[in-house]
Amino acid sequence: MKLMKALLTATAMTFAIAGAAEAKTLVYCSEGSPEGFDPAPWTAGTSFDASSRAIYNRLIEFAPGSTETQPGLAESWETSDDGMEITFHLRQGVKFHTTPWFTPTREFNADDVIFSFQRQQDKSSPWYEYTAGIAWEYFDSTGMASAIKEIVRVDDHTVKFVLTRADATILATFPMDFASIMSKEYADQLDAAGTRERLNTQPVGTGAFTFVDYQQDAVIRYQAFADYWDGKQPIDDLIFAITVDPGVRQQKLVAGECDIIPYPNPADIEGLKGNSNLTVMQQEGFNIGYLAYNTRQAPFDKPEVRRALNKAINKQAIIDAVFQGTGQAAVAPIPPTSWGYNDALVDDPYDPEAAKAELEAAGVTGLKMKVWAMPVQRPYNPNARRMAELIQADFAAVGVEVEIVSMEWGEYLAQSSSVDRDGAVLLGWTGDNADPDNFLSVLLGCDGVGANNRAQWCHQPYEDLIQKAKVTFDEAERKALYDEAQVIFKEEAPWATIAHSIVTMPMRNTVQNFKQDPLGIHRFVGVDKSE
Repeated sequence: MKLMKALLTATAMTFAIAGAAEAKTLVYCSEGSPEGFDPAPWTAGTSFDASSRAIYNRLIEFAPGSTETQPGLAESWETSDDGMEITFHLRQGVKFHTTPWFTPTREFNADDVIFSFQRQQDKSSPWYEYTAGIAWEYFDSTGMASAIKEIVRVDDHTVKFVLTRADATILATFPMDFASIMSKEYADQLDAAGTRERLNTQPVGTGAFTFVDYQQDAVIRYQAFADYWDGKQPIDDLIFAITVDPGVRQQKLVAGECDIIPYPNPADIEGLKGNSNLTVMQQEGFNIGYLAYNTRQAPFDKPEVRRALNKAINKQAIIDAVFQGTGQAAVAPIPPTSWGYNDALVDDPYDPEAAKAELEAAGVTGLKMKVWAMPVQRPYNPNARRMAELIQADFAAVGVEVEIVSMEWGEYLAQSSSVDRDGAVLLGWTGDNADPDNFLSVLLGCDGVGANNRAQWCHQPYEDLIQKAKVTFDEAERKALYDEAQVIFKEEAPWATIAHSIVTMPMRNTVQNFKQDPLGIHRFVGVDKSE
C-alpha cells in the first residue's frame, strides 16, 4: 500500500509539472510541507513560503531583498503624537482571488483588516479556535495581543489601531506573516456553511499568486493572479515540489527539474558553484541556532547548571563539522548584523573540566536528559541530528547521558513549545523584521512562554529591560537597554547559543530577478524565467 501511494504521488506530481510545462513555469523545490495555508497560527518559514508570501498581502510590506518597509495594502499610515494610535489609509481597487470555492462580491476594505487581527485576539470569537491545535504564537509573543486596545473602522478605507501603550516596535510587526490580510467575506461564507477549517486548507488572499491545489507532502500549485493590484506576475505558474532530502534537491536542480532550491548541504556548495548552469547566491543569515533548556524543570532551573553544560559544548567542533565553512559561533541571542547586538559580550569558554566540576558543585551527578533534534534542515541548522550527536558526546565527557529524540516537524514545533517539555531542544530563528525585539522579546520574553520561548524562561530583571525598550523611541537608549538585557541573558544562560549561518540559494541561470531575502523568506513576486 505504501508503494502504491508513493507511485500515485509521484505520478500526480509528474502530471502537475508536465501539465504546466506549456506555460511559463517556475519550480521551487521546497524543503518540507507547510503546516497550513493560514499564516497566522504557524511559525515555520516553510509555511510562510507556501502561504503568506505567495497568496496574501499585509498592510505594510518589506521591500524585496530588504528589511526596509514599503506600502502594501495600506498606501500610507501615521502615528499620533502620543504614540497611542496608528491610522492606516487603505489601498482601493484591490481584489481577492476568485477560486472554485469562492467568488468575491466586493473589493478589499476595512472589514478585512479588522477581521484579520480581531480573530487572533478575541477569545469569544468563533474564529479564535477555528481549527484543531491552533495557537496565535506570533500575535501573542510579539506583544501585539496586549498592545491593541481597539481597532476602529473609520470608513471603508481607513482603519485606526488604538493601543494600550506607546510601542516603539509595533510598526515593525505589521509586515510580518501573521499580519496577513484575510477576506472577511470568505470567512463569513465558511462560517455559514459550518466549514471554518477550510480557511486553513483552501486559502483566498489578495496576493500575487492564487492557490490551485496541494497534494500533501508532494506538490503545491499556484497560478499568477491576473487581477493582482500590482500587476500580473511574469511567470504563469508557480510550483512548490516538496523535496525533503537535500541531496535529492541538489540532483533535481542540476538535472533541471528544479529552478531554485533552498538549504543545500554545506558539503555540496562548492560543487554547485562550479556548475556553469547554476548561480549560487549567498549572504550572512539574520539568524541564530540554539539549544534551549527547559528552565522550569530541575536541574535546568538552576543557571549554574545551564552555564556548566554550556561550557561542555565544543562549539567550534560543531561549526566545523555541521556548518563546514558556512557558519560562525554565536555568542549573543541575536545576530551580529542586528543594530541591537552587544559586541562586548563574552562567550562561554569550552572547558569540560570546569563544566564537570561545576555540575558536581551544583549537586548534579548521574544526570540523564533528552536533546531534541529537528527532522528538517533549517537556515540556522543544516544538520540537527549531527549537531545533537556532537552535543551528546560532549555531555558524555562530563558525565551527562543524552538520549536524542526527534519527530515529525509539525509535531516537533508543537511539542517543543510545551512548558512541561523534557530536556533541551535544538531550534533557531531567522528574524522576521529588523528590530532586536523580534529576537529578544519573542524568543525570550514572558509573553512567549508556552509558545516561541522554548526555554520557558521568564526572568523579571530581563523582562523589565525589554519591556522598557519597547516603549523607548530613542534608538541609542534602546540599544543600551538591549545591551544590558543580553548581559543578563548570558549570566542566566537559558540557551546555549550555537551558531549564525551563511544562507545559500542555488538556482538555474534561467531564473531572473530573484532577490535573496535577509529575513529568510523565499518569495517569487517579480521573478521571471528565460527560455
